[in-house]
Amino acid sequence: MTASFPILEAGTLAGRIDPYFRTWSGENSPGVMLAVLSGGKVVHEASYGMADIANGLPLSSRSVVRIASQSKQFTTCLLLMLEREGLLSMQDPVQKHLPWLPHFEWPVTLHHLASNTSGLRDILEMMTIGGVPILAPSSRAYACGVVGRQSALNFEPGHDLLYSNSNFLLLSEILEQVSGKSFNDLLHERITGPLGMEDTRLMPRDDDIVPRLAVHHRRGPDGKWLKSGWGIAIGGEGGMVSSLRDMVLWQQNLRDPKVGDRTLFERMADAGVMINGHASPYGYGLVRDTSGPLTSVGHGGWIAGARSESVRFEEADLGIVMLSNHDDFAPYVLARTIAHDLLGIAAGRPDASFDIAPGTYREEGGDDAFAIETGNGEPRLIMNMGGAPLLAVDNGKWQPQASIPAFALKAASEGAILAERFGRVRRFVPITPTAISLEAFADRTFHALSGDFRGETRMAGRDLQLSLSSPEGMQRVKLVAYGADFFFAHPMSVDVHDQWRVCPWVLPWLFTLRFTQGGVIINSDRTKRLTFKEV
Repeated sequence: MTASFPILEAGTLAGRIDPYFRTWSGENSPGVMLAVLSGGKVVHEASYGMADIANGLPLSSRSVVRIASQSKQFTTCLLLMLEREGLLSMQDPVQKHLPWLPHFEWPVTLHHLASNTSGLRDILEMMTIGGVPILAPSSRAYACGVVGRQSALNFEPGHDLLYSNSNFLLLSEILEQVSGKSFNDLLHERITGPLGMEDTRLMPRDDDIVPRLAVHHRRGPDGKWLKSGWGIAIGGEGGMVSSLRDMVLWQQNLRDPKVGDRTLFERMADAGVMINGHASPYGYGLVRDTSGPLTSVGHGGWIAGARSESVRFEEADLGIVMLSNHDDFAPYVLARTIAHDLLGIAAGRPDASFDIAPGTYREEGGDDAFAIETGNGEPRLIMNMGGAPLLAVDNGKWQPQASIPAFALKAASEGAILAERFGRVRRFVPITPTAISLEAFADRTFHALSGDFRGETRMAGRDLQLSLSSPEGMQRVKLVAYGADFFFAHPMSVDVHDQWRVCPWVLPWLFTLRFTQGGVIINSDRTKRLTFKEV
């Protein structure tokens, strides 16, 4: 903390903050709950919009909503508490506690899981590829079975950072096994009970009944609000619910510990992971973000029907807690916009001229892909899991506004883009939809070398379709050519409800697919080089 940032005064901020939330402040909209903390004290608190539109119930600081991936910080906090008592070690191989997992090519430890450096493929993407409707009800054992059938990793553990919910699913299972208690009982005993966080608990599925639970929402195809539901049972990777009141108590505890201590929380924010000589932003369940003008520590959450962000800007001793019962906004960007406004800080370089051409790009000699959009006067990086605004940084580079940036981008010769991450620079070149003979790729059958996935291609009219199946389900996608052997996979239907059956979010594309000699390779943001052999 530096003297250049004054402590903000309570009762003076509404006029500056309320305009940011006008979109969600009416009686016909779900909304957002917000708290601003300065010097550890709440200086502004407000709830905008409705907890239940149909019954006219407004949101309040005690409304309960899903906090999604913010759950991860509670999971790792419990994990480190048990480690201090000698019940486990972060260096334990994961099979020591979960012997039903396969032995991978390289050892995977609890440290790798908690720091998102394990290389394990994300369970949500594995279910999507395997044709499992994520919004349909299923059990915890079912989810563990999907992870347990993985036999290969995205990369050697510790050599890269790739966000994966599979990591924290497994850590949840380990917590319960080692402690002999349910996640909720352990959470209440160690954290929420002592802190008085009465509204915070694990809610694995939406069929649970929780007091003051707000209705969760998403946009329908006509732009109107729809109720949102969640099917698969989720644990410490993203299954918790909480209220604004409780999450304020938690952020205050991270700043001035009553449960845990500074050493533990510093370890959560910085696990000491170095990737190619560069510090990883992901600690153990907390993210230390140094990409903006202020260093911040926190975590966000995104699940169908809810988004959230809880972050503290260390130099200014400023905290922002933001919870919503809809998923139609970007809390990471909004929290930082409000913080910069309150502190009088300019983010990025407003004088920079965007010099990257919009379009679709593919890694030269590889399978990663992204798109650049410049609509509404704002450049955005689009990847298969969604998009983020690009902000000008140093040396002519542009970086997406995200806690774990995918790349820093820079225009290169011949219309190419140089994409840098952890000191590794890759070249991406423009690609466009390509008119090719699709029949040559039809009537083929494939089997994955990792996991029990099968694929079949066929022509349906003029479209090339791929059917993917697993022991849990089946789905069919449309393949659109962007080269002689490179395709983007999209849901078959344009109806948003049918798309939600395939994936709980409407994504720009589901994955890319490249035909090889004797097989295919599927690639996405969180699934790398999933290889199928033709049979």
